[in-house]
Amino acid sequence: MTALLTLTVLVLVAIAIWQMTKIFELSQPKTERAEIANDSDNKNNGYLLFAFLIFIYGITIFSFAKYGKTLLPEAASEHGGQYDQLMWVSMGIIFFVQTITQALLHYFGYKYRGQKGKKALFFADNDRLEFIWTIIPVIVLAGLILWGLYTWTNIMDINEDDDPLVVELYAQQFNWTARYAGDDNVLGDANVRLIDIDRANILGIDESDPNGEDDVIVKELHLPVGRKVNFKMRSQDVLHSAYMPHFRAQMNCVPGMITQFSFTPTVTTEEMRLNPDVVDKVKRTNELRAEWAADGRPNSDPW
Repeated sequence: MTALLTLTVLVLVAIAIWQMTKIFELSQPKTERAEIANDSDNKNNGYLLFAFLIFIYGITIFSFAKYGKTLLPEAASEHGGQYDQLMWVSMGIIFFVQTITQALLHYFGYKYRGQKGKKALFFADNDRLEFIWTIIPVIVLAGLILWGLYTWTNIMDINEDDDPLVVELYAQQFNWTARYAGDDNVLGDANVRLIDIDRANILGIDESDPNGEDDVIVKELHLPVGRKVNFKMRSQDVLHSAYMPHFRAQMNCVPGMITQFSFTPTVTTEEMRLNPDVVDKVKRTNELRAEWAADGRPNSDPW
C-alpha cells in the first residue's frame, strides 16, 4: 500500500511540474522562433568549427609532447629498428593526411556555409576527382602493406643455421616459468596431462624423453646478446600475452598449442639501465611480469 501511495504521489508531482512548465511558456511574450538557420547561425557555427579545429590540433600536440616518449621504449632487438621505422612512417603518413583533411574539412565548412541568396552547386559525379582520391590511397596502402609483409616475414623467419637458443615460456595464471633447452638445445616433450605436483613436474615434462634430461627450469630469464633466441610458448590454463616491448615482441600463449617468436637481443640490461627513461618506465610498471636480463655473452650458457 505504501509503495502504491508513493508511486501515486510521484506521478501527481510530475504532472504538476509539467502543467507549471506549460503555464510558464504561455505567460512569456511571443517571440519569433525560426526552425531554419539564418546567416548569423551559419557564421557562428563556422567559427565554432575553427575553434574545434584548433582544439584537436592543440590536444594532439600536447599529447605528443607529454606522452610521446611512452609509446615504446628503446628497441633492444635486431628487428626493433625495422619495426620502429615502419611504425613511424605509417604514423607520419596518417598524421600528414589527417592534418590536411581536417583543415580543409573545417575551412570548407566555414567558406561554403549557408548564406542568403547563395545556392549550392550540384553535380552527380567527377571521374577525375574520384580517380585521384582512389588511386592515391591504393598506392600508399599497397606500399605499406608490402613493406609490412616483408618486415613481418623477416621477423618471423627462423633459420636453423643461425643456431638459435631454444627457450620455452610456460604461462599460468599469475605465474611465468622459463625452460632452457640445455646443452643439446632441444626441448624435451611436455604435456599438461603429465603435470605431477607431487613429483615437482610443474611443466608436464615427459620424463621418458631423453631430450628433457638437461632442460633447465628458471624463474629469471637471461638472454645472450648477439644470439638469436627462439621462444616456444605454452599456456596451462587461459590465453596469456607474452609481451616484451623492449624487444618489439608479442605473442599469445594459447592452451593446447605451441606458438613461437624469435629475436636477437642487441642491448644488455646494464646498458638499458643507463637510460633514465627506461628506469622510470620500469618503476611505473606494476603488471604481472617475468624477470628478464640480457647479458653480453653470446657464446656462453645463459643459465
